[in-house]
Amino acid sequence: MAYDLIVIGGGPAGYVAAIRAAQLGKSVVCVEADRVGGTCLNWGCIPTKALLKNAEVYQMLTHKAAGLGLRIEGLSYDWSTVIGRSRKVADRLAGGIEFLFKKNRIDSVHGIGSLEGGGKVSVRSADGSSPLLEAPAILIATGCKSRGLAPLPFNGQSVISSKEAMTLARQPKEMIIIGAGAIGVEFAYIYNAFGTKVTLVEMLPRILPIEDDEVGEHLEKSLVKQGIRCLSNATITAMTDHGSHVELTMDGPKEKGTITAEVCLVAIGIQPVLPGGLQPDLTENGFVKVGDRYETSIPGVYAAGDITGPPWLAHTASFEAVQTVEGLYVPGHQPRKLTNFPGCTYCHPQVASVGKTERALKAAGIDYKVGKIPFAAIGKAIATGEPEGFAKLLFGATHGELLGAHIIGENATELIAEMGLALDQELTSEEIHATIHAHPTLSEVIHEATLAADGQAIHV
Repeated sequence: MAYDLIVIGGGPAGYVAAIRAAQLGKSVVCVEADRVGGTCLNWGCIPTKALLKNAEVYQMLTHKAAGLGLRIEGLSYDWSTVIGRSRKVADRLAGGIEFLFKKNRIDSVHGIGSLEGGGKVSVRSADGSSPLLEAPAILIATGCKSRGLAPLPFNGQSVISSKEAMTLARQPKEMIIIGAGAIGVEFAYIYNAFGTKVTLVEMLPRILPIEDDEVGEHLEKSLVKQGIRCLSNATITAMTDHGSHVELTMDGPKEKGTITAEVCLVAIGIQPVLPGGLQPDLTENGFVKVGDRYETSIPGVYAAGDITGPPWLAHTASFEAVQTVEGLYVPGHQPRKLTNFPGCTYCHPQVASVGKTERALKAAGIDYKVGKIPFAAIGKAIATGEPEGFAKLLFGATHGELLGAHIIGENATELIAEMGLALDQELTSEEIHATIHAHPTLSEVIHEATLAADGQAIHV
């Protein structure tokens, strides 16, 4: 079967690439081993956000209802319904992608694709068939999977990945989470909100280690206040899976001795899922190497998304996919590479950032000024009962251009979009605070933080 483009992988890079190529009038086939939508839609971004919403509502009703004048008696939850709702959300959106494939006349093949050379891809289908697909262009978008620990191999019960954490039939009484990046922190929040005793273990000095130092420190204090035991700067000297429980031996500044839990979630990172037929010399640290147009060293074979390495985000994967396809089929288009992109963590309070951290600016010797405002200074935050957190903006000392934005607080993951646009368009503090922000809105924290950078904040 011959096409203009074969896409291997149906996640945020693959399905977006397929749709964009179809919009440009190309014949496209997408090969996916599971279900279109990939890890993000089926086992990551989307179902976890459903679980997080359940957790946030339940935590609000149990801890904040009285302060809002609400009296609730006999409040309870059904764990199977909580899990079931997240699966229904994922199924609905996966069905939406399947509809978009039909709408755009994209063929979909269920199976595992392998490069055969010469513009050919073989597919090992679930039904036992082995169709051979041909196209002058092939896009690898096979993504990544959870990376395990050799002493604690995944078994789906006592040692789990994020995939199993979304579907546990029985809520554990105690859980250890190894790794306090976005995935670890989000699941710590979810399970703690429903009453699981959670211990969050991170070997680096603070949780969310890639975020601004002040943000990580504030979030750790918040999570501890919520009841999560946070062991940052931790050293694990031994790990044992006893089947019925997991045991870790700790030797760090916050914990010495043994900690145990019936379930251990390993959230230390991800590893690439490479298609068959890909030669090892095409990879770097296991990830596919690409050039300026997202091409590999094989003529006619391209790669985009998580398979090419960090930052391992759904929105950056989609961006790269569109750049690849437009570079192929739009005359004169020069694909853009990633520069500025937002990072989001959806616990409560939320965390979002774009651009440089203070840590990075100091290391690079760049002079900067800081504008920082707490949400407690914002009327909308007080009115809605969400005064926790702050916005911290970094501007160039000489020209006043935005260099980085870091937000922890209510709706931080929505507020960061304005900062991404400002960073991309090289806006200055003067241009941002000359823009009227509606009152009362949480977005006023951006306006006030910009004013603060120039010593002009009104409400502090």
